[in-house]
Amino acid sequence: MMSQMPQLSACPSCEEPLESGDRFCGACGYDLSAAPAPPDDHPTLTMNGAGSLPPEEATDVTWPVVPQPEGAETAPTVHLPTDLAGTDSGGTPLPSNLLPSNSPLPPTGSPVSPATGVRFDRPPEPDEYPLQAPDPRVAAELPTPAEGTKVCVACRSGRVDPDGYCENCGHAQPRERDHMEQESGPLAAVSDRGLRHHRNEDAFAVGQCALPDGAPALVAVVCDGVSSATRPDAASLAASQKAGESLLAALPQGTHPQQAMHDAIIAASHAVNSLAEEPATAREHAPHQNAPACTLVASVVTPALLVIGWVGDSRAYWIPVDRSSPPARLTEDDSWAAQMVAAGLMSEAEAYADERAHAITGWLGADAYELEPHTASFKPDRPGVVVVCTDGLWNYAESAEEMAEVVPPDAMVRPLHSAQVLVGHALDGGGHDNVTVAVVPFPAPPQGAVIG
Repeated sequence: MMSQMPQLSACPSCEEPLESGDRFCGACGYDLSAAPAPPDDHPTLTMNGAGSLPPEEATDVTWPVVPQPEGAETAPTVHLPTDLAGTDSGGTPLPSNLLPSNSPLPPTGSPVSPATGVRFDRPPEPDEYPLQAPDPRVAAELPTPAEGTKVCVACRSGRVDPDGYCENCGHAQPRERDHMEQESGPLAAVSDRGLRHHRNEDAFAVGQCALPDGAPALVAVVCDGVSSATRPDAASLAASQKAGESLLAALPQGTHPQQAMHDAIIAASHAVNSLAEEPATAREHAPHQNAPACTLVASVVTPALLVIGWVGDSRAYWIPVDRSSPPARLTEDDSWAAQMVAAGLMSEAEAYADERAHAITGWLGADAYELEPHTASFKPDRPGVVVVCTDGLWNYAESAEEMAEVVPPDAMVRPLHSAQVLVGHALDGGGHDNVTVAVVPFPAPPQGAVIG
């Protein structure tokens, strides 16, 4: 019995069209009975397997897997739509409720300010990778760097090149703003990147000057860059520097501290706004991002008066030396949570537990709907310290009572140590945000007085 002939439409040798029943090619004489039979099964190639389909054959088609010769390149992988996170037309990751549950990338909300005037300022940050431990075998072979040479923080032996990389192990070195400390007479400030952010977007300015009557005045400014905006680190730095310069220039001229505070916030706002006045080409790679923006809180302390100014959700606290006296929070947040509490719609605990709590309703920046500087004056009847900080700290000590518990008892005479302790408290709590705090004693001690 003759075996069944394979049904071919063209000659395997010369590709001449064939008719049903042909046993030999009419063009070249090829014996069609010698043609190999097609495989019995036809595995279906899924869209996440190897290979891709031509556009005209991409629907309702099963595709046989053809064995690849050894050493041949495999076809590129075709991803399912759910394999990659989606983005909107501006390139912004879609909100989490629009992302598939099996997306390999973390869901992220759009940072763009909605028309309600609320800005959401908490995009997720990637985990930091710890520095590689130094190899003692390599370190032992390296000569001790000359005195004054910047040494790598990872291997502790290699010299850091001008580009900021270790010549021994290749590690990029921490940036200058990752951790900053400054002491200015009787006041001090500390800022730290935290444990989760890839850079420090906070900034501060501290200083002291003399009033026209010779009385001392202490100035502290703390700013928190809005992470959902472009260049938040530049915004906070510009605002803190400008506000500090404005206060230290106005106070010696006799300007009332509360008026000087108002003017300083306006000056800081102009400084941040100017960052948005850049060539169109400067933002062509991120056209969907907002203008640079930040929050601000500042204090002026004199021998008899305490003045606070702020925009946003950075805060100031009053902590008396006598802890039997009540502490106080001196600012009210420009935030969604504060609006809910003020309207009587939620308790403070409920509002700040909500995921929308940190949506700010006031900030410095070119896209702020209306700048409303807040200022307030106080005359404390006893000595204490003013804690001026970003939410990277107060998230871990929210109420005035909680803040008083973590402020060291000797904060008035050891402001730098106290600021370090407070930053450490935030880092011990998780360090999910940049942390910045200034500690300012009240009343301002006479200039030249010995502290500690």
